[in-house]
Amino acid sequence: MNLTIVVIGLSVTSSWGNGHATTYRALIEALARRGHHVTFLERDVPWYREHRDLTKPSAWTVELYQSLKDIPLRFGKMIRDADLVVIGSYVPDGIAISEWVTTHTGGLTAFYDIDTPVTLAKLDQGLDYLSAAMIPRFDLYLSFAGGPVPDMIEESYGSPLARVLYCSADTDIYAPQRAEKKWALGYLGTYSEDRQPVLKQLLLSPARTLSSEQFVVAGAQYPEDVVWPANVARIEHLTPKHHPTFYAEQRFTLNATRADMRALGFSPSVRLFEAAACGTPVISDRWPGIETVFEPSREILLASNPRDVVEILRDMPEDHRRSIADNARRRVIADHTSDHRARQLETYYAEASDRRCRRTARRPVSRPFQVAEL
Repeated sequence: MNLTIVVIGLSVTSSWGNGHATTYRALIEALARRGHHVTFLERDVPWYREHRDLTKPSAWTVELYQSLKDIPLRFGKMIRDADLVVIGSYVPDGIAISEWVTTHTGGLTAFYDIDTPVTLAKLDQGLDYLSAAMIPRFDLYLSFAGGPVPDMIEESYGSPLARVLYCSADTDIYAPQRAEKKWALGYLGTYSEDRQPVLKQLLLSPARTLSSEQFVVAGAQYPEDVVWPANVARIEHLTPKHHPTFYAEQRFTLNATRADMRALGFSPSVRLFEAAACGTPVISDRWPGIETVFEPSREILLASNPRDVVEILRDMPEDHRRSIADNARRRVIADHTSDHRARQLETYYAEASDRRCRRTARRPVSRPFQVAEL
C-alpha cells in the first residue's frame, strides 16, 4: 500500500517555538521510508520564515503558500487526487481549508489534532482552526490524547472514527550521545503561561535549594521578567539536531505538562519520547494515564513537589539512574518510534477506507428522475 498523502500543517520547516515540527518530521520521514509519497503544505509566515531549520527534506516535499486562495489555485489537483489529506491543528484559516478539502478531495480526510487537550477545552468557545460542525466531516480524527478521549470524540462530537496517534521519537536522530554531564536537571520547551508553574515548582525551586548544582532551561518566548536563579543557564533555542547532545549533558531532564493536558490526561509530549530515546532519565509531573506510556519508578520518575525532585537529584544512586534511562529507551524502541506511528496511520487509513466502502455500499441508488429534479 503506497499512498499519496497531503499534509496541511502549522509548520514543519521551523521548530522555533513550535512543537509540531519534530512531530511532523518524524512521522513523515517514517511514512516516506515506507514508500508513501508525502507533500506538506505550510503557510509562509514571517515568524517561521525567519527561523527555519529545515529547507529541503530528501524523501518528501514541502510547499509554501501565501494565502487561503492558494490552496485551490495551486494545490487543488494534488488535493483532489490524494489518497489521504491530513489537516493539522492551529493551521491558519483551518476551518475554511477543511471545508474546501472535505468537499473536493476524492480521497480520505483526517484531522490531526496535535493539541487535543487545548482543542477540547476551547472548542465550544470557538477556535480559528476547527469547529464542532467540521468534526463529522472528517473520515478520521487523529488525537494526541489517548485513553478514553477518542471514544469521547466519537460520542460527543460525531466523529465517524477517532483514534489515538501520539507523537514519537525518530530514533535515527534521537539516540544516546557521549557527553560530559553539565547539568543536574534540564528542561527543553517553549514558554507557556500555564506550564510555567510546573517549571517553577519542579526545576527553579529545586535549583534554589541545590545551589551547588547546575540547571538549564532551553526554549523560546520566555518573558523578560522571569527571575532565573543564578545556577540556571538559559538557552534561547536549540535546533533538533542539537537535542540529543543537550539531553546527554543532563543527569535528568524534566517533563512539564500544560494545564489542559494534565486535566485531560493521556497526553504525552514529544519531548518525553525524545528524551527517553536519548537515554536521559525523565522526571515528570503527574497526570492521568502516564502509566500507560511509561511505567512509574521503572521507566519514568514522577514528582509532585520540589522535595521529590531534590531527593531524586541528591540521593539516587548512579546505577539506578542508568537503569531508569535504559528501561525508558527500551520502551520507546518497543512502542513509540516514528515507524510505530506510521504503521498505526496505515492501519487507521485502512479502517477508515473500509468504513467508507461499507457506507457507500449501503447507500440506496437514486432513480434518474430524482437526480434530474435536484
